[in-house]
Amino acid sequence: MRKMKAIIVVTVALLGVALLLVRNVNAQEPNKESLLKELEALKKEVQALKKRIKELEGTEQTAKGSPEAPAQYHSMKGLADRVKRLEKEIEKEQAAGKWVKRINLSGRIEVEANYEKMDYKDPAQDDTNTSDITLATAELDVDVDVSQHVGGHIAFLWEEDETEPVDVDEGFIILDGKDRIPLYLNAGKMYVPFGYYESHFISDPITNSIGETNQSAIKIGFANYGLDICGALFNGDVDETGDDDKIDGFVGSVRWTAPEGMFPDIGLTVGGSYISNIGDSDGLEAELPSTIKRHVGGIAGFLSLSFVDRYFVELEYVGAVKRFEAGELSFAGSRRAKPEAWNVEFAFRPVDVWEIGLRYEGSNDLGDFEPESQWGVVVNYSLFENTSLAVEYLRGRYETDDTRDLVTGQVAVTF
Repeated sequence: MRKMKAIIVVTVALLGVALLLVRNVNAQEPNKESLLKELEALKKEVQALKKRIKELEGTEQTAKGSPEAPAQYHSMKGLADRVKRLEKEIEKEQAAGKWVKRINLSGRIEVEANYEKMDYKDPAQDDTNTSDITLATAELDVDVDVSQHVGGHIAFLWEEDETEPVDVDEGFIILDGKDRIPLYLNAGKMYVPFGYYESHFISDPITNSIGETNQSAIKIGFANYGLDICGALFNGDVDETGDDDKIDGFVGSVRWTAPEGMFPDIGLTVGGSYISNIGDSDGLEAELPSTIKRHVGGIAGFLSLSFVDRYFVELEYVGAVKRFEAGELSFAGSRRAKPEAWNVEFAFRPVDVWEIGLRYEGSNDLGDFEPESQWGVVVNYSLFENTSLAVEYLRGRYETDDTRDLVTGQVAVTF
């Protein structure tokens, strides 16, 4: 009889502990209705058990020879098993909750409507007027903290008429020293650290068209007190004639961001970078054959400045250091071309919900690929939190003396 009473007491204690644990879990995860219902039922059984213990204490002699004792024992054992199962479920829920906290989801959705008018210098070529509505961007970013020094990043991207079906835009592993040593390593598909391409406009600057490079790479860097020095190795898609397919692409980058408080009310980021073959950029790669006579290096430099978070200046240059051979770039025809581009932007935020931006940009040796000179204006309005409306106008003139007027409207949501 004492053994049976001990089992009952232990079971009641286990139930009490389980109830406390689940109450804490429920405070963090209020949607576990199934567990709550089961625990409510167990509460009632606990009350019944307490009552039964008092009855057993007053009828010990009767209980010794009663056939109910084995049945009661089995009932207690079954109840204890249920408590153990609940404890395991709670542990699983807690573990899942910890992983959920390590995962951060973000992204953006951009819908654009545009009107483009092309005025060709050649009278034999008819001028064109085109317009369209597109889901310009649908992006989902997943960032995971695997452990203190290990993380991961995946970006899924869909751009109408550009990346169909959905493209894994980025996917890489992050290793960093954090509080121990200011070193980091990224390995996987990424945008290598060539150029900056900061802009307040809807349309990307011309510098982005000839410089942005997405490759599978290994990047190693040093980051401390606003200074970021890094290098990346990759196997580019444009090879030199006669060379084997091998890892021969390299990027080096230096960037410095002024620590907060160093310059009151002023934000400053400045940097420069070098790439061993600018022909591997996403824009120029499509205009080159798979093999060229020799790789052509590229350089980039930028300055990004803000004052009291209302006035913004963006300056950037991206260009090749040598000329491509005649006939290699499709838009250069039989000329030896040295593509380069620059961008200058000024933006002003009169009130928190409005921003007005001006742009002047230009290029050399890009033929009809991008305008030789272009200016424009953009107006951004924050409609709701993380929701914006923007309208921009760009007027561009090409090396061929063709002109383009481009009007774009955008609704964007970020999360």
